[in-house]
Amino acid sequence: MQIGLDVMGGDFAPKATVEGALLAHKELADQDITIVLIGDQPAIEKVLEDNNADKALFQIVHTDEVITMGDHPIKAFKSKPKSSIGLGFHLLKEGKIDGFASSGNTGAMMIGAMYSVQTIAGIIRPCITSVLPKENGGVGILLDVGINADCKPDVLYQFGILGSIYAKSVLGIENPKIGLLNIGEEPEKGNLLAQATYTLMKDSNDFNFYGNVEGRDLFGDKCDVIVCDGFTGNIVMKQGESTYHSLKSRGIEDEYYERFNYENYGGTPVLGINSNVIVGHGISNGKAIKNMVKLTADIAKAKLSDKIKDAFK
Repeated sequence: MQIGLDVMGGDFAPKATVEGALLAHKELADQDITIVLIGDQPAIEKVLEDNNADKALFQIVHTDEVITMGDHPIKAFKSKPKSSIGLGFHLLKEGKIDGFASSGNTGAMMIGAMYSVQTIAGIIRPCITSVLPKENGGVGILLDVGINADCKPDVLYQFGILGSIYAKSVLGIENPKIGLLNIGEEPEKGNLLAQATYTLMKDSNDFNFYGNVEGRDLFGDKCDVIVCDGFTGNIVMKQGESTYHSLKSRGIEDEYYERFNYENYGGTPVLGINSNVIVGHGISNGKAIKNMVKLTADIAKAKLSDKIKDAFK
C-alpha cells in the first residue's frame, strides 16, 4: 500500500510533516505500507538528515511548487498543477498511491478531490467529519463540519448514509445509530430544515435512525453518528477545541478532555469521493501528522470509498 503525504502543507512544514512521517513509519513498518513524501526533495532530505534517518525509508516525489494557505483554492489548483497538492492528486487519480493526506490549504484539497478523483455518482455533496469522544470511552462522529454551510434535507439524509458507512467500516460499530442535531427531541422541533430532514429520515431503510438529539447529547451514548449542516457542525467542533484549550491554559488535567486534542486524530476523511483523501489541521505537529497518515492507511484498508460507491449504486 502506498500512502501519499503532502510534505509542504501546514504551518510547520516541512519539518513537522517529515518528522510525523518518521513517527508513522515506525508504527506502520510491519504493515507493508510505503509513505510517499511529496514536496521539495532537498528540504525533505535535510529534515531526514537532521533526524539521522535514512531517506530510503520513503519514496520521495520532488516538486518546488507550493499552494500556500493564503492562495485562492481554485486559482491555485489550476495554476500550480505541479504543486505538492496537485501532484498528490495526480498520483491518486493514476492509482500510484492508495490515499493522499495533507494539512495544507483545505479549500485546495476539496477542489482537488472534486476535480481529480471526483464525487461518487449519486452523491449530492461530499462532506467531512469530526470525532466526538464519548464519555463511555468510545467515539462517535459529527458531520458535516464545515464544507457545506447551507444544506437541503436530501443532502443531510445522504450524510446519514455516509456517516453510517464510516462508523461501520472504520470505527467498527456494527449497527450505528444516526441522530439529527436539533433544539429538541420532538419531531416537530427545530427550523424548517430540521423538520423536513426528520420527515425524510424517520422511515429510512438506509440507516438506523434514532431521532432528534440535542447539544447535550453530543458526547453521550444515544447516537454514534450525529448529522447537521456544516455551519452548525463547524461551530460545535470549534467549541470542543476551545473547551480543551481553555482547560489546558488553566492547568487542568483530565483524561477525558485530553481526548479532545486534535493531535490524537490527525485529520478527517472527505466522504463521498472516488478515493481516499484526508484533510488535517493547518497547525499540525509531528504527532498529528503521524495520526493523519495512520488514518489514511486505515481508511484505504477499509476500502471506504468502494463501500460508499456500492451503497449509492
